[in-house]
Amino acid sequence: FICGFAAKQINLPPLIGYLAAGFGLHAYGVQPHENLQTLANIGITLMLFTIGLKVNFHTLLKTSVWAGTSLHMISWVIVGTILLKGFALLGISYFVDLDWAALALISFALSFSSTVCIVKLLEDKNEMKARHGKLAVGILVMQDIVAVAFLVIATGKVPSLYALGLLLLWPARPLLGRILNQSGHGELLPLIGFFLAMGGYELFQLVNMKGDLGALVIGLLLSPHVKSVELAKSLLSFKDLFLIGFFLSIGFTALPTMDMLSPIIVISALLVIKGVLLFHTLGMLRAPGRSMFLGSMLLTNYSEFGLIVAALCVQNGWLSKDWLVIIALAVSVSFIFTSIFYEYAHVVYAYMRRWVKFFERQQ
Repeated sequence: FICGFAAKQINLPPLIGYLAAGFGLHAYGVQPHENLQTLANIGITLMLFTIGLKVNFHTLLKTSVWAGTSLHMISWVIVGTILLKGFALLGISYFVDLDWAALALISFALSFSSTVCIVKLLEDKNEMKARHGKLAVGILVMQDIVAVAFLVIATGKVPSLYALGLLLLWPARPLLGRILNQSGHGELLPLIGFFLAMGGYELFQLVNMKGDLGALVIGLLLSPHVKSVELAKSLLSFKDLFLIGFFLSIGFTALPTMDMLSPIIVISALLVIKGVLLFHTLGMLRAPGRSMFLGSMLLTNYSEFGLIVAALCVQNGWLSKDWLVIIALAVSVSFIFTSIFYEYAHVVYAYMRRWVKFFERQQ
């Protein structure tokens, strides 16, 4: 609480404080209880469920959203991997011993932008309904879906024959919707959210599929429902509370060292290239100049979802534990960058409007 509260006082996302708390407790010699990982898993499950609830398929079908996400992630992974290989050839620590596959995984983990940071900034500025706000949120949802697909594929689980029974979830939608309607607006609403998220998780686990995907699928099935937004809001605080377990657990993975300073600086500097790629990708897809500039400014950061991807890579032995710490600290630096620079984004756009319009295509 103290670390999260301190981060909040300087207008940073509290999760930076939670990461710091994890490293501090680790340095102090505290041993995490085994239940910490359970709390972290619950937080991730609820996060995926609420992401599913927020999916607007009409928005995702827009070319600027699905094509923008795909083109940017592919171009970033290619450019990022080549740049990281260049730093390896220069002899920068932690890069030297990595092969092309490991470098590509790091670039992929860094290709995501932070839902937590961006939604907070948009809500503070009352810009969730603005054109660039809706564009940014659409791209974030698409990125989250890509991340979930990676998590499912990376686990390497082969579904059992009974997985075909999951197709019955589609005709069960009206029943789930009716139960949701009858739950009212009180404590039963978040309770049914837990029931559906955890139930979807366990259902998919039973047929040897990744449980997180089950939570997302149940959320997607309910996303067209009139109460989906209300249900997502009722779970928001629970999700954030349980995710503290995930951010704390990263701190217990390994401790930062002075040798990590070089890769952290390198990865943080790459934010500029990420922002430029975003700007020109949105321009190529004929987004308005203002949306190009403000949208790319919002999305120029690294994501907590990238940490989840990196954690899975560490778990599978594809990356060392030190890389999870490096990426976690780079994510924190990126949040600081976005929080400071977006504060002046509209003023900067006013001065750079003619330059931005130069890159604008006919809509």
